[in-house]
Amino acid sequence: MDMSQYLDLFIDESKEHLQAINERLLELEKTPEDMSVVNDIFRSAHTLKGMSATMGVEDLANLTHQMENVLDGIRNRRLSVTPELLDVIFEAVDHLEAMISSIAAGGDGTRDVRRTVEQLKRIEQGEMPNKQAAREEPPLEHAYGEFEYYVLEQAKEQGFSVYEIRVRLRDDCLLKAARVYMVFEQLNEVGEIVKAMPPVEMLEEEQFDREFLVTVVSKAPADELQKRLMGISEIDDVKVSMLSSNEPSAESEKASAPQQPAAMEQAEAVQAEAEAPEKQTAKQATKTIRVNIERLDMLMNLFEELVVDRGRLEQISRELNHAELTETVERMSRISSDLQTIILNMRMVPVETVFNRFPRMVRQLARELGKKVRLDVIGAETELDRTVIDEIGDPLVHLLRNALDHGIEAPDVRAARGKPEEGTIQLRAYHSGNHVFIEIEDDGAGISREKVLKKAISRGIVSPEEAEHLTDEQVYELIFAPGFSTADHISDISGRGVGLDVVKSTIESLGGTVAVDSRPGQGSLFSIQLPLTLSIISVLLVQIAAETYAIPLSSIMETALIRKEDVFYVHNQPVIDFRGKVVPLVRLKDVFAVPGASDDSETVPAVIVRKGEKLAALAVDSFIGQQEVVLKSLGNYLSSVFAISGATILGDGRVALIIDCNALVK
Repeated sequence: MDMSQYLDLFIDESKEHLQAINERLLELEKTPEDMSVVNDIFRSAHTLKGMSATMGVEDLANLTHQMENVLDGIRNRRLSVTPELLDVIFEAVDHLEAMISSIAAGGDGTRDVRRTVEQLKRIEQGEMPNKQAAREEPPLEHAYGEFEYYVLEQAKEQGFSVYEIRVRLRDDCLLKAARVYMVFEQLNEVGEIVKAMPPVEMLEEEQFDREFLVTVVSKAPADELQKRLMGISEIDDVKVSMLSSNEPSAESEKASAPQQPAAMEQAEAVQAEAEAPEKQTAKQATKTIRVNIERLDMLMNLFEELVVDRGRLEQISRELNHAELTETVERMSRISSDLQTIILNMRMVPVETVFNRFPRMVRQLARELGKKVRLDVIGAETELDRTVIDEIGDPLVHLLRNALDHGIEAPDVRAARGKPEEGTIQLRAYHSGNHVFIEIEDDGAGISREKVLKKAISRGIVSPEEAEHLTDEQVYELIFAPGFSTADHISDISGRGVGLDVVKSTIESLGGTVAVDSRPGQGSLFSIQLPLTLSIISVLLVQIAAETYAIPLSSIMETALIRKEDVFYVHNQPVIDFRGKVVPLVRLKDVFAVPGASDDSETVPAVIVRKGEKLAALAVDSFIGQQEVVLKSLGNYLSSVFAISGATILGDGRVALIIDCNALVK
């Protein structure tokens, strides 16, 4: 029987079951005596085993079967739930997720899971794992998490090479930690260290034999790295190999979901009922249909063409001034507006799809860091356009890691400060107007103004004189500078200076903003503002000579008429006084070199735009009016045009360029 026709369905359903297992395992850790939770996990694992056996993925079926045996022991009360036992089950789930990702990427889903299967067998026989056994890693085998893969992919896109370097010290090496430090110093001169194995802390304490692995991103050739390291005394051998990171992250996979074959659905239901005699809660029948996302994209593209023609018809009816034509066009405009709302809502996805993976990540990191942390998720049902959802996952991973490593203190430190030993991180999402806000708030140590300024001055980001006049908000903004880090030592979690600058650039590329507020000793709040959708936007049309430009309304604070005598010059740059603030005046006719633009009038129409806390006044010739337009990309050949984010077709058939206010303010 050809099973390939069921492959998409198998991948989709497997991901749903694994997500359910992850969520219920976290619940089980909080309520280890709740057998209904164990039964839920058992049912999901059992269905997954049946599906994978049917599809012929043996490694997946074998591992799930062994996991099922342990869960059976828990529900029959032969085994007790401990954090160490759950560590092993979570490890098994990680393997299952990696296998499904492999199949989704066109692989065969095979994976070496013998060690995990062996651990599960020992647990089934009553041998409970201790902390060391649960965390035991195979010698020098690199395991990259989502964060590391993201950093490696970002480095590759920017033209860096990724190397995995195996260093072996001589048998008679006396100061192993000193040699490790010298290796790191040499590598940091020509690149950035992404990960070390064993971890940096173990290397510093000389808790390794003779070999260690380092992953580095650099533009230097491999032979130069080898030559540098071999020049260090007491090093026996250095092997440099190019690394290719091609494992897809959860965010980059575009799930396609055809309708479910009734026979397979019925077979699974019968099998699950036969194997799970427990009474299941009857689920409400949902009147939904799965639609491939590509079809929605095609529908959106067709509707965008309709919006362009709608604008053309509205202009023609105004010019002809024909009553019946005007009435028909107005009716068509209302209907197409309703249609636009429906199509945009169809593309909306709850942020829950991104938030779901964070509780598990926070648990794992908290255990690695020896901290007690509770993650509260609020507003997971808030919806965002799918294009935004695809991009927002990695910035949130960075911010959560930042809160865990830099924000939340160790339990003993919190107790000494009169705080509960368990720290709290709140992840909130909510709608406000045409935007969605996502906030990450922790009750940790907050951001130290002195520490940030000291680092910023040492990096040359600000001068000591400028530092004295910065407000708290401006100081906190400095942590988004490229390469900035206040970590006292590099760890596998943070402190490499990779992260917050990536967060800011990613969010700004989505047309959003990120702000930070902090209270020393009480905690920090990172707030991300994102547009609901990226394809159809409201703009203000402006005239510069014979050219028409569009400025997104989301960036505009207000419009103003400025008299020529109110324009001052600071360092030969024109500025205006706007409500007590000195705001630079940007003449768009000069920026875009518009031919035929005059400078005769006594007043200058200006649009005040903002990016975060920074303002700018964009000088134009006249305002035309507000309009909804379709944002079209300029294509690959014109991708690097300064301060232009795209183009749109106006009602009269002319093309108007859409101004990127973020680039102008910057």
